[in-house]
Amino acid sequence: MRLAHLRLTALSLALALPLGALAAPLIAGSSLPPLSLEDQHGKAVSVPAGTRVIVFAADKAASDLANEVLGNEKPGVLERLQAVYLADISGMPSLVTKMFALPAMRALPFPIGLARESAVLADLPRQKAAVTVIRLADGKVQGMDHAKDTAQLKQMLGLN
Repeated sequence: MRLAHLRLTALSLALALPLGALAAPLIAGSSLPPLSLEDQHGKAVSVPAGTRVIVFAADKAASDLANEVLGNEKPGVLERLQAVYLADISGMPSLVTKMFALPAMRALPFPIGLARESAVLADLPRQKAAVTVIRLADGKVQGMDHAKDTAQLKQMLGLN
């Protein structure tokens, strides 16, 4: 019984290690990996040269916060900020995505690059219920912060 438990533990670790090795979290000075996503309208989304900010929502609470702040700005806010908004929706059941989330996102006046597989944005740092704001210069990470409320996010984006 104990031997079987040890073997199962060893197998679990062996399977988990390669997955962890694939994701190298972004840190200051690192280059942003190439991304290939689609927005809520099915259009290709990338992080073009000259992008200064990535707004990243890893969960529903973060997405709600980002949508509230960006949705209350004049149209073209992402372009003015030289920003790209990305969201990890990989944990969302596909029925919920199709029936509720996508229709709601399509009503927003800005594109959201959607990761339907968790590995696509696994490198991006995240905190539960917080929007990650990544500052870039020439495609390299200059710094990052996490906003947990509208005042913090507006300040980080320079929208005060």
